[in-house]
Amino acid sequence: MHFPTSTPPGSSESMNLISALLEQRTGQQIAANRAWRIETALKPLLREKGLASLDQLVAQLVATRTGDLGDQVVDALLNQETSFFRDAAVLDMIADATKAIQDEAPDRKVRIWSSGCSTGQEPLSLAMLFDERGMGEGKAAPEIVATDVSPAALARARAGRYSQFEIQRGLPVRRMMTWFDSAGVDWAAKPELLRRIQFRQQNLTADAPPPGKFDVVLCRNVLLYFSQEVRRDVFGILASAVRPGGVLVLGAGETVIGLTDRFRPCERFRGFYRAIDATPVKQAAFG
Repeated sequence: MHFPTSTPPGSSESMNLISALLEQRTGQQIAANRAWRIETALKPLLREKGLASLDQLVAQLVATRTGDLGDQVVDALLNQETSFFRDAAVLDMIADATKAIQDEAPDRKVRIWSSGCSTGQEPLSLAMLFDERGMGEGKAAPEIVATDVSPAALARARAGRYSQFEIQRGLPVRRMMTWFDSAGVDWAAKPELLRRIQFRQQNLTADAPPPGKFDVVLCRNVLLYFSQEVRRDVFGILASAVRPGGVLVLGAGETVIGLTDRFRPCERFRGFYRAIDATPVKQAAFG
C-alpha cells in the first residue's frame, strides 16, 4: 500500500489508512461504528514496537516501506474468533452430508474445504467428528483442506497447540482426553489428528481456490467482513471449487440471496446451498 510521505496524519486519518491497508490486503472492511477495534487490536503491536500511538505506527509504515510491519498490522486486525465445535448442530449436518456423498461415491475420497479456518478449531472439529462416525481412518477418511489468509493463524493451526481457555470452548472432556495431550499450561493436538488436515495460506479475494473440486465447502462467518461487490466475487470463486453434488455452508448471518445466482438453497440440509449448475449425486440425498 502507498502511504503519503508528508507529515504523519492525525488519529482519524491514521485509522482510515490502516483500514484501507486491511481492505487492500484481504478485502475485509471495518465498519465506521467498529473503528474502535483498530486501536484495541493494535495495542499489543504498539507495545511490542515501543510506539505511543497509531500516528507513530503509520509514520513508521511510511518510513520503512517494508512488508513485514504491514503484514503484522493486517494480521493483528483480522478477526480470528473461533472455537471447537462451534455451532455443533451445523457440524453434525456437515457430517451427514459428507456421509451421504461418501455412500454415493464409494470409489473416491470425499473432499472438504474449510475456508477462513483461523487457528484450526473448525477443521479439527470435523476430523474428530468424522472419526467418531467411522469416517476418519483409511480409505473412508475425507480429505480436509483448511485455508486462511493469516500466516500467524495458520502457524498456530499447524502446531495444534491451544490454551486451557481455548480447549474448553466447545470441547468436552472426553474429546479433549482422546485427541489432545497436556503440554505444560497448553494442550497439543495429537499428531494423528493433525495429519488429517492440510493447512494452506489462501486469500479468498485474491487467490485461486485450492486445487481440485470439493464436495463440501465451508465459508462460515467470513463474508460478513466483505463489501457486497467482494462477496459476489467470492461466491464465484467458491462456486468454481464445488464438485457436482456438493454443498456450500455459510454462517448463520450470511446468505447468497441477492448476491449470486450460482447457488440455491439445499432442501435436504436446511441452511446449506448447492451450486445450481451442479448435478447432485442423488436427488434424495440433496434434493
